Amino acid sequence: MPIAPPFWLWAAFTIAASGAQTARNAMQRDLVATLGTRGATFVRFVYGLPFALLFLAVLSAAIGVWPPRPGAASLVWAATGGVAQILATGLLLATMQARSFVVATAYTKTEPVQVALFGALALGEHLGLASWLAIAVATAGVTLMSWPKSAEDAPRDWRPAALGLSSAALFAISAIGYRASIVALGAPSFVIGASSVLAMTLALQTALILVYLATLDRKLLTALVAAWRPSLGAGFMGALASQFWFLAFAIENAARVRTLALVEIPFAQIASRRVFRQRTSAREWLGMALIIVGVAMLLMM
Repeated sequence: MPIAPPFWLWAAFTIAASGAQTARNAMQRDLVATLGTRGATFVRFVYGLPFALLFLAVLSAAIGVWPPRPGAASLVWAATGGVAQILATGLLLATMQARSFVVATAYTKTEPVQVALFGALALGEHLGLASWLAIAVATAGVTLMSWPKSAEDAPRDWRPAALGLSSAALFAISAIGYRASIVALGAPSFVIGASSVLAMTLALQTALILVYLATLDRKLLTALVAAWRPSLGAGFMGALASQFWFLAFAIENAARVRTLALVEIPFAQIASRRVFRQRTSAREWLGMALIIVGVAMLLMM
C-alpha cells in the first residue's frame, strides 16, 4: 500500500515549480530575439524532453518502481494537456512582448478561477467556500496589477489582456489534463506517476512540434538545432519546473496548486527589476500584497 505523502509536500513542490518557471520564462524571452515567439515556445518542449526522461530513469531506479503502461484515458488527458500547454506558452510569450514581464505573468494568473471551474466540471473536484474566497482574493490582486494605468492606456491594453486571459484558459485546461492523466495512470508511486506523465507528455509535444516544423517550417527547425547551447538551459529549467508541477498535481487538486502558484508573480517582479530593469507601480505592489494574502489564506486551510 502506497505511503501517503506529508500534507505540506504539495506546497513545497508548487513553490519550487514557480521559481523554476520564472527562470525558464526569462530564458525563453531572451530567445525570442533569435528564434521568434514560436521558436522560443518550442524550445522548452523539445529541449526539455531529454531531461524529463533522465528524471524518470533516475527516480525509477532510486525508488525501484518502473512506469506502468498508460491506458487510453491517461493518454487522451495527457494529449489534451500537452496541446493546450503549447498554445498557452506561445500566447504567454506574445503577451510578454506587449507588456512588461511581471504584468504579462499577472494576466495569466487569472488561471486559478478557471482551473477551479474546469476541475469541478471535468473531475468533480469541488472546493469549499473558504477555498473559493482565497482564490477570489488572490485573483483580485492579479486584476489590480494588470488593470490599465490610465484611460489613455486602455485602448492599447485590450490585445495583451486578451492574449493573457486566453493563455490562462489554456493553462487551466492543461493543468486539469495533467492531473487527470496522472490519476488515470494509477501508478503505485505518486513520484513515478508524475514523472511518467511528464515524460509521456513531452514526448507527444515534441513529436507534434517536430512534425509541424519538418513539414511547414524547416528554416525554424534548422534555427532550433543551431541554437542548442542557449536552448539547453531553457529546456532544463522547463523540465525541472514541470517535474515539480506534476508532483504537486499528483497529490493535490489542480485549483489549490495553481492558486498557490501565484507566488510566481513576486518571483517575476524580482526578475523584472534585476534582469529587465522594469519598474513596478504602487498599484502593482498592492496587487501583489492581495495575492500574498490570498495564498496565505489557502495555506491556512
